[in-house]
Amino acid sequence: MNTKVESQSPSAAFDVFKYVLAAGLVVAGLLGYYLLTNLATPLRVVGLLVSLALAAGVFLLTSKGRDTREFFAESRFEIRKVVWPTREETQRTTLIILVVVVIISLLLGLMDFLISSGVRFLLGA
Repeated sequence: MNTKVESQSPSAAFDVFKYVLAAGLVVAGLLGYYLLTNLATPLRVVGLLVSLALAAGVFLLTSKGRDTREFFAESRFEIRKVVWPTREETQRTTLIILVVVVIISLLLGLMDFLISSGVRFLLGA
């Protein structure tokens, strides 16, 4: 018989503590930024950034943080495989898109003019 026991391991319970600690650091940084108005703004910004960096560091020590780091590492690996267009290809494609947008907007404007003229004619205005 294959049963799955839903109990938290000690590391999972400690992860919950780390999540709470990270959230507390974020809240403390935000409260410090908004409540310590007697300090200079650059000092408050530095305090906020430090608290956010500490919160990110605590989060990265959890199992979800390890998964997040792995995801970003794999994403960077996949981005290296992308074949990016050259400058000329990008300029050519941009020009084509601009021309198509102008043509379609002119067609829509013409259709709007014809429909509104037809409605005005039917209403006798």
